[in-house]
Amino acid sequence: MDIKQLKYFYVIAEEGQITSAAKRLHIAQPPLSYQLKSLEDELGVKLFERGSRNVTLTDAGHILYKRAQQILSLTKSTVDELTDFKDGAYGTLSIGTVSSSGASLLDSRLSIFHNNYPYINFEIYEGNTYELLKSLTKGIIEIAIVRTPFNNSEINSILLPKEPMVAAMVKDLSWTDNKIIDITELKNKPLIFYRRFERLILKACSDSNFEPTVFCKNDDARTSLLWANAGLGIAIVPKSSIKLIGSSNIIFKEIDNEDLSTQIAIIWSKKGYLSSAGKNFLSLFQVT
Repeated sequence: MDIKQLKYFYVIAEEGQITSAAKRLHIAQPPLSYQLKSLEDELGVKLFERGSRNVTLTDAGHILYKRAQQILSLTKSTVDELTDFKDGAYGTLSIGTVSSSGASLLDSRLSIFHNNYPYINFEIYEGNTYELLKSLTKGIIEIAIVRTPFNNSEINSILLPKEPMVAAMVKDLSWTDNKIIDITELKNKPLIFYRRFERLILKACSDSNFEPTVFCKNDDARTSLLWANAGLGIAIVPKSSIKLIGSSNIIFKEIDNEDLSTQIAIIWSKKGYLSSAGKNFLSLFQVT
């Protein structure tokens, strides 16, 4: 007995006629009659009483009818679930983020994704860009959210719009009420920044004819902000990363320098596995 035979039997029982059932199933009547006879022979019971025009279920037929209803319903549910899995509606999505880009996950796109795919779970891995690129290569994560610059030879990427850097400080270290400052105003100020932005910051300062006073270099934009919040210096961080430490005593001033900017990038391996859930996630960032 297989699913096809059960389906044939079920439709015959519903129609009450082999001729009507054959039309509904889009098959000829003789093969349908043969399948029914084979099912009865296999089970060793008579499933229908045959009349001149109609067929009626026997007691054994009623038992099988109830079970067929359950089995066919379960089969359909299983197929639907597997289709949903294939289409990315179920599963676990592994994403890597650097600290300065993690906040970008919490924008409206993640809420939209969760509303569209409520049965997708997440595993979030935090690390620096080098570590996340390595995790992509090893298949530990499917997607990473990082910041430019990075080596993109083995990856695909979606770049979000450029964003400026800001100077973050407590009020006592502020020298102006302006919300936008020129980079030259940071001359002789104790600067704190994420190490991977060092080359970018040093070049911008050099192009403006001064050497910055570096108070602290670190490996985490969150650390830069925490040190700034403690009044130890002025942190230079991407604008969107100001969300990383929640409420604080920090004020922010946008640095007016076209070269001193960065972008969030959504990256995935050119050679690695990308699940349907991963493809659906990427589609949120590909919409223009």
